[in-house]
Amino acid sequence: MPWYPLVVLAVAAERVAELLVARRNAAWTRARAGVEHGRGHYPVMVALHTSLLACCLLEPVLAARPFLPALGWPMLGLAVSAQALRWWCITTLGPYWNTRVIVVPGARLVGTGPYRFLRHPNYVAVVVEIAALPLVHCAWLTATVFTVANAMLLAVRVRCENTALTRAEPA
Repeated sequence: MPWYPLVVLAVAAERVAELLVARRNAAWTRARAGVEHGRGHYPVMVALHTSLLACCLLEPVLAARPFLPALGWPMLGLAVSAQALRWWCITTLGPYWNTRVIVVPGARLVGTGPYRFLRHPNYVAVVVEIAALPLVHCAWLTATVFTVANAMLLAVRVRCENTALTRAEPA
C-alpha cells in the first residue's frame, strides 16, 4: 500500500508537533515552580513510541503483510480518532499538557473536555493508536508486541502521574 508509509510519517510529524508543544509547556510550567516526576521512565516511553513507528514501516515490508480493506480502513479510522482525542486532551489542558509529568504546586485538576469522562483520556488515545496504526497494514506482530510493552509502561506512567496529581487540587 503506497500510502501507508505516508500515514506513519504523518503520525511521526504529529509526534514532533507534540514535542514542540511539550517543550513550550514545560518552560511555562517550570516558570511556575512546576516539578517533574518520573524522569526515569521517559526515555523508555520515547524509545517505545519511536520504535513503534519504525516497526509499522518495517513489518508490512519484511513480513509481506497485505493491506486488507476490511481491517485496514476501520483501523485507520480508529488511528485518526485517537489523534483527535489526543489533541482534544492537549487543547483542554492547555499549558499544563506535557509528554512529561510536570505538576505545578497548587494547580487545580482539569475537569472539562474529555477529563469530564475519564481521568487519563490521553492514554486511551495512546492505547488505541498503538493497536490500530500497525493493523492498518496487517502488522499484527507490531500491534501485539507494542500493546503489551505499552501496557507495562502505562502501569508505571499512570501510577507516577496519579501520585504527582495528588498534589493538585480537584476542579
